[in-house]
Amino acid sequence: MATLQDIGVSAGINILSAFIFFIIFAVLRLQPFNDRVYFSKWYLKGLRSSPARSGAFVQRFVNLDFRSYMKFLNWMPEALKMPEQELIDHAGLDSVVYLRIYWLGLKIFTPIAVLAWAVLVPVNWTNNTLELARQLRNVTSSDIDKLSVSNIPEYSMRFWTHIVMAYAFTIWTCYVLMKEYETIANMRLQFVASEARRPDQFTVLVRNVPPDADESVSELVEHFFLVNHPDHYLTHQVVCNANKLADLVQKKKKLQNWLDYYQLKYARNNSERIMVKLGFLGLWGQRVDAIEHYTAEVDKISKEIAIERKEVVNDPKSIMPASFVSFKTRWAAAVCAQTQQTRNPTQWLTEWAPEPRDVYWPNLAIPYVSLTVRRLIMHVAFFFLTFFFIIPIAFVQSLATIEGIAKAAPFLKVIVEDKFMKSVIQGFLPGIALKLFLIFLPSILMIMSKFEGFTSISSLERRSAFRYYIFNFVNVFLASVVTGAAFEQLSAFLNQSPNQIPKTIGVAIPMKATFFITYIMVDGWAGVAGEILMLKPLIMFHLKNTFLVKTEKDREEAMDPGSIGFNTGEPRIQLYFLLGLVYAPVTPMLLPFILIFFALAYIVYRHQIINVYNQEYESAAAFWPDVHGRVIAALIISQLLLMGLLGTKHAALAAPFLIALPVLTIGFHRFCKGRYEPAFIRYPLQEAMMKDTLESAREPNLNLKGYLQSAYVHPVFKGDEDDDDIDDKLGKFEDEAIIVPTKRQSRRNTPAPSRISGESSPSLPFSGKEV
Repeated sequence: MATLQDIGVSAGINILSAFIFFIIFAVLRLQPFNDRVYFSKWYLKGLRSSPARSGAFVQRFVNLDFRSYMKFLNWMPEALKMPEQELIDHAGLDSVVYLRIYWLGLKIFTPIAVLAWAVLVPVNWTNNTLELARQLRNVTSSDIDKLSVSNIPEYSMRFWTHIVMAYAFTIWTCYVLMKEYETIANMRLQFVASEARRPDQFTVLVRNVPPDADESVSELVEHFFLVNHPDHYLTHQVVCNANKLADLVQKKKKLQNWLDYYQLKYARNNSERIMVKLGFLGLWGQRVDAIEHYTAEVDKISKEIAIERKEVVNDPKSIMPASFVSFKTRWAAAVCAQTQQTRNPTQWLTEWAPEPRDVYWPNLAIPYVSLTVRRLIMHVAFFFLTFFFIIPIAFVQSLATIEGIAKAAPFLKVIVEDKFMKSVIQGFLPGIALKLFLIFLPSILMIMSKFEGFTSISSLERRSAFRYYIFNFVNVFLASVVTGAAFEQLSAFLNQSPNQIPKTIGVAIPMKATFFITYIMVDGWAGVAGEILMLKPLIMFHLKNTFLVKTEKDREEAMDPGSIGFNTGEPRIQLYFLLGLVYAPVTPMLLPFILIFFALAYIVYRHQIINVYNQEYESAAAFWPDVHGRVIAALIISQLLLMGLLGTKHAALAAPFLIALPVLTIGFHRFCKGRYEPAFIRYPLQEAMMKDTLESAREPNLNLKGYLQSAYVHPVFKGDEDDDDIDDKLGKFEDEAIIVPTKRQSRRNTPAPSRISGESSPSLPFSGKEV
């Protein structure tokens, strides 16, 4: 069990690590040859040019202004200067609201920490319960535990203080959450009302189009919306299964990169041809000329792409029963997206289309009827992943202790018994071991979300974030508290009567705070500081810049600014909310460490959002209801755990007064859900009509159909220079007016020729028919 000295050593190591990271970052960001890595967002916006283009030769690579190195922390106040509205215009609402999660943590826990240290710490400290327990019952404890509720004797009237504080913490948390929910909802509505025109504002995704023997999917979609939305339907784009084609295009891109690399290498030294081996990693196999080999491979795959593209265009089986349908106004799109289209609720299902950047194209090819089965399979798989992961995590953490190391490696016993090394191991190693063990988890959860069939990147990230949160709650929190407490007190269990075991667990649960303190310092201090270095993007940029970059466009593509990573960042934040709310009335010692995390993370990620990250999509803060719900869940969990803890302390008169807290918290959540959540899942028709009216007045001659015509064409069909036939077809379809005849007798009510179809057909490849 970590002592106060162990925590101090761990704090020193992590503070020193963070300080070293900041110094390295300060030096690297000032060098001209790193400018595109640490200021990539400004380059992508075209607002910054490379300092390596001018000046003396040495100054193009190294910053010789030594005065700039003296202000190595100057980036911190600079990150706080940009006003919030300007930051929304610069980075989008998603990024700004993501930052507000850290700010929410500061607003909730700063008053709670002050109140807890002013009231609860003196109440806990002025007892000798743990000292007596150590002498009489051999229960282990440390100085930190004397600041917790464990140090209060059973039946004590002092527990009323913790109950009053629990009510105060709950009321304050709910108040801050409500005000923040209201603020974010207003920000979202204002952002949607003021943002520029986007294709998703006029488009809905229609899924589970029923099969028809007489008409193609494209014709069926057109006729359905001509009949049921005759005054508002504009055009549509059916969904095709181009996954194989996309794989071939991606493979060609990789082969082309290798060809470019060897051509550039040969151009620098053409004294002899470059030879490579075709075996594994180029270590063995037939030796061939690199340029000739990759030229042949690129030509070969180009032919495969051309064949596959024609199959996708001409094969009806490649057309999925889904379509992106666009309307003349936002109002009409809102009506369609938020209403049931037919009496059969399982057909013609409509939802808001993701913005084109947000579409996850591979999953559009998944049949809608298989989604339920896929999600059931993933629910079962996630259950086993979560609960079976407890075993290896417990094993790894058992090795990350003094006893575990001495047992696994007896020859290290002399080293680990050293006083300083003991402090390092107990105060640092458990946290770093757990963090390293979970390093591959986000990738696994994202694969599971993709298998479930979500059609947008934002929904994939939100589902992954939800599962990551559940995993953290079960494996990082519950497993660490319950199993850790049981194993640490095992010797006490074996030497006392069974009716004393619940008491020992009640005393031991708050003792696990020392482990979470070390984890917060490793993950929340040093981990956040390490984020700003961006070592992987830095290394990859210089490798690509050295071996692949030939033009300015290549140099832009070599930049990898990344994004906020909602699927990994938000669950980590929620773990700190959970720890803070659980341990606030139990062990207030943990709260200052959490406050440092929120403050440091807010500054670091604000800097990254301003200068580096390039968000992949914009959902207008659609994730906030999830954030709010998880904080509420953490609050309820903290209340239930406090009730259980006081029950083990025989606070029979005080504990029942906590029963009202979860009930009131759930009632508060239902109120917020009904009052504010509709702004995140529905688009008010009034707002849509106002925006349409303003746009029609400002741009009466807007060619909306031309704007939406190719917005939702699959990316593999956009801008491919190798397929002139497709480009010719595109031009032909845009210029000609083609009528789609009605083939079924039941479609006699369809306008023929329809006013819409007669002007420009929305039902042919790449302009509304089968792609």
